[in-house]
Amino acid sequence: MNNWLGSKGRGIAIAVLCGTALASCNSAGSLSSPDITNAPAAGFASIKSGSEEEFIINVGRRIYFSEGSATVSDEAMMTIRNQATWLKTNRKWLVKVQGHADDPGSEAAQKTLSTQRANAVMAELVKLGVPQKRMWVKGYGVERPVTDCDKLTCQAQNRRVVVNLREEFDESAPQYKK
Repeated sequence: MNNWLGSKGRGIAIAVLCGTALASCNSAGSLSSPDITNAPAAGFASIKSGSEEEFIINVGRRIYFSEGSATVSDEAMMTIRNQATWLKTNRKWLVKVQGHADDPGSEAAQKTLSTQRANAVMAELVKLGVPQKRMWVKGYGVERPVTDCDKLTCQAQNRRVVVNLREEFDESAPQYKK
């Protein structure tokens, strides 16, 4: 019995000593180095308000779709609402809404579906007050796949629309003039 209490007592003493040692390391560390828990990530310390970087990091530019669908989900609408709010504040930007697909079907079907997805996102942005004259769509089908993942994950990531900011219209825009 005495042996059992002795080993239990030693175990408790060791636990207390370890806890004290860890606590003193943490408090000593906070005295000698700044708290970096909430510091900005390296390279993103000075994101300029209204910049493309701010849009990508703080708003998000990707909207995902279910297989074979161009219907905007409730989850996607949260991103689109954030995009619309940001775009209405930052009026200097034009918007190229790029649709992508990786669904069953022919290449022509993929192009059509990706264009439908891009049109669906643009329609939601217009409903939320972003002027349509600032936007245009381009459906890429399977031309620009995400490839750095396993097949199933990549397929899901390829069912997307990417909202890209532009300073001028490109040749895919109906408003484009040479």
